[in-house]
Amino acid sequence: MWDASDEALLAGYATGDTDASVAFIRRFEQRVFGLALLLMGDRARADDVAQDAMVRAWRYADSFDPRRGSVVGWLLTIVRNVALDRLRAEGRRPERPAAELPVEALVDDVDAADVAAQSDDVAHVVAAMRALPVEQRDALTAVTLHGLSGAEYSRAAHLPLGTVKTRIRLALRKLRDDLGVHAP
Repeated sequence: MWDASDEALLAGYATGDTDASVAFIRRFEQRVFGLALLLMGDRARADDVAQDAMVRAWRYADSFDPRRGSVVGWLLTIVRNVALDRLRAEGRRPERPAAELPVEALVDDVDAADVAAQSDDVAHVVAAMRALPVEQRDALTAVTLHGLSGAEYSRAAHLPLGTVKTRIRLALRKLRDDLGVHAP
């Protein structure tokens, strides 16, 4: 069961298969918690968001479409949405931008072996984000992690919407190039 594909584990998780559910949760729990912690800023609220996200993943597993992306991407989008819903309900935005967070904040510290395996990838993404010009990084962080629309960030930063869109587009291109992601 532990060698099963992400898609197979998600299917088993959705049907309530105990072995698949345990494997699914163990495979993704650190990434889910890491993103929740990044967005919520404290462990207790991150735990709640992570749990709600896993329940939502179970409930809506039939909406996963492998043609649109990976299981982990789909799951982390659920985490982001749950966190942003919670923050909006509280009338808050995340308190710290991602650029200020240490790499260790992106993963839970429960299993050192898993953290070590993921740290190279996380460090590479964090380094690529930090290498962006501040204006581009701030705009990208505001719309991707903090859940602002381009127009909301434009108003908050007192910038023309076209400038904000250009900064986001340039930041995404630079990240894509730096991380070696090839667009179709």
